[in-house]
Amino acid sequence: QVQLVESGGGLVHTGGSLRLSCAASGRTFSTYAMGWFRQAPGKEREFVATISRTGTTTYYTNSVKGRFTISRDNAKNTVSLQMNSLKPEDTAVYYCAARPGLATGTQPGAYDYWGQGTQVTVSS
Repeated sequence: QVQLVESGGGLVHTGGSLRLSCAASGRTFSTYAMGWFRQAPGKEREFVATISRTGTTTYYTNSVKGRFTISRDNAKNTVSLQMNSLKPEDTAVYYCAARPGLATGTQPGAYDYWGQGTQVTVSS
């Protein structure tokens, strides 16, 4: 089992940057593929990015490609999401999630463990 705690959210202007971090408990972090999702008010939770257990494979939703970068440090049990060129439509609560095993995933149902979320607000 793993517990996840996100941090780094906040309020930024359009074009600004934020770096989200997710700290995981436990000694088995490197056995989990990790993902970032987001949920805006009145909308369903949507996939943002995912990274494989070793960090060699990443995948992004089209709307963030070239702007967001997911990374992980297995020695520190952390996964991060660097967000650049932020837009108002990026405003949402951002969640990190853990999926046991080798494969990454883009569906929320593929992930077993979730953090509590961190708010990102981008003003126009």
